[in-house]
Amino acid sequence: MTQVETQHTTVEVVGWVTRFVGGDGSGRREYTEAFVHGVTVRQLLRRVSARYPELDEALWDATRKELGEHIEVLVNDAVLDISHTLDSELKPGDRITLIGQFMGG
Repeated sequence: MTQVETQHTTVEVVGWVTRFVGGDGSGRREYTEAFVHGVTVRQLLRRVSARYPELDEALWDATRKELGEHIEVLVNDAVLDISHTLDSELKPGDRITLIGQFMGG
């Protein structure tokens, strides 16, 4: 029988996005998430957002099933699509940050 090694990543939710995970819309919240080899950024975000219906609605574009436009995803402090994509495999110690885009004129 093969033993599957569990690894961990940190998911950080910052600023107004915290209101979708039980916060007050300021500061930050951090969660440690376990995963196994081969899990992608997309899979982990889907799992996390499934626990928080308001985050799920805000994070994902309901018609395309891709990320919406108001929450920015960073992996290891780099905006998604710089060094990682939604389909990049996570590595131990990777850090995912969800931060609200600033809007206005």
